[in-house]
Amino acid sequence: MKLVSVTKKYGDRTVFSDFSLEFEEGKITAILGESGAGKTTLLNILAGLTAYGGKVEGVGRCSYLFQTPRLLPNLTVEGNLRFVLPESEWGKISGMLRRVGLDGREKSYPASLSGGEAQRAAIARAFLFPHDLLLMDEPFSSLDLSLKKSLLSLVGELWRERGDTVIFVTHDVHEAALLSHRAVVLRKGELRADIPVDAPFPRDFFARQPAEEALIRALTE
Repeated sequence: MKLVSVTKKYGDRTVFSDFSLEFEEGKITAILGESGAGKTTLLNILAGLTAYGGKVEGVGRCSYLFQTPRLLPNLTVEGNLRFVLPESEWGKISGMLRRVGLDGREKSYPASLSGGEAQRAAIARAFLFPHDLLLMDEPFSSLDLSLKKSLLSLVGELWRERGDTVIFVTHDVHEAALLSHRAVVLRKGELRADIPVDAPFPRDFFARQPAEEALIRALTE
């Protein structure tokens, strides 16, 4: 899938001008860059949530995992997952809830969940929603360190089981180096760096990853 000569403006501000980028299917690509670099706009273009000029090719159905869980408050955890699935696939829900550590919380409403539980439910919903592409916009940024470790590991395990195409935005070079196969750095709507992340999975959360130095350099030089 790829963006071809994409242009995007908000009023007088140009975010992208003749921007092209290709993504490898079945792999995880991290998108990094300073605030205003175009990271979330890129996700929204891929998801078809914002108007743009140019072309986007090869993108099918998208699932979107946000920084906040965005669960429907009037539905239970189970109801939130049923909402994104045809009834014929509701049998997948109990297994996914066990997978994300929410077994026994099926009938709980979002208001009764901890922040970590709510984000686990959002991860379950994102992976269950029938999709060709999973987009993640800083889903770990507001979490404490222990929970971040747990959910990074969970997303990595779910990816290894399913082989989804994933594009995720992060400000954290450690997150990018832990979870991705490739890290793209944007600066003012332009490609600043395109860095392969070759370490085998699973990666050690507590160890400095080989790609981190190159990412820090690309973000700060």
